[in-house]
Amino acid sequence: MRSIGRFVSLVALCCAFVVAAPLTFVPLTGVVGGSPAATGVYKADLSTAGIGSILGLIIQDNSAGLGGSPGQFSGFDLDAVKISTTNCADAACAAAAPALAVFDFVGGVFFTPGTQRVPVDPKLFGTGPAGNTVDNTVATLALFDGNSTTAIPGAFGFISMGDNGALFFNLTAPVTTTGAFLYIGEVGDNGEVAASSIRVTQDPAVPEPGSFILLGAGLAALAIRRVKHS
Repeated sequence: MRSIGRFVSLVALCCAFVVAAPLTFVPLTGVVGGSPAATGVYKADLSTAGIGSILGLIIQDNSAGLGGSPGQFSGFDLDAVKISTTNCADAACAAAAPALAVFDFVGGVFFTPGTQRVPVDPKLFGTGPAGNTVDNTVATLALFDGNSTTAIPGAFGFISMGDNGALFFNLTAPVTTTGAFLYIGEVGDNGEVAASSIRVTQDPAVPEPGSFILLGAGLAALAIRRVKHS
């Protein structure tokens, strides 16, 4: 049993090796979105991250259950995410700015759902059938098009992450941070960006499956050797 515990600890340790740099966001003037339109847009200058290029992005809700709506709309409601070389001062500019084609919102995004505030729904809004993936036909994370409402029908164009939920994005190509800006859309513009942790990484935010296989094989062999010697 001790060897299995060491194995699990080593797997957790491997994932902690992803070096993440925190970002500072500034709010842009105005709001954008669908109907009703109340998405606030926040900008981070990626050159301030202190790393030359990035391959991953991590967004984590840190709201601690405060503010926002309950049930399927708990936590950070993310309208959209974009990296652009256009330096915008207002939300409309950010929504229209040409985006670098580095996000894969189907195969390159991983979701760890957070907890819901009562009353609890079967799953968080904008998620897949099991509630642990992003349904991008609903979330439409490439577009600042969120309908800022909790009415059903009516709500559309975003994902609710739940309290302490996390989104991990693996970019399809490295992005040079000089002259690049990250834009985040917050549905409702109610302070959820301020109550979150948003970081960029030099490596993929989630290791490639092959890396997991190789790591698992190596650590499994280590665990077996420890069993034999225990």
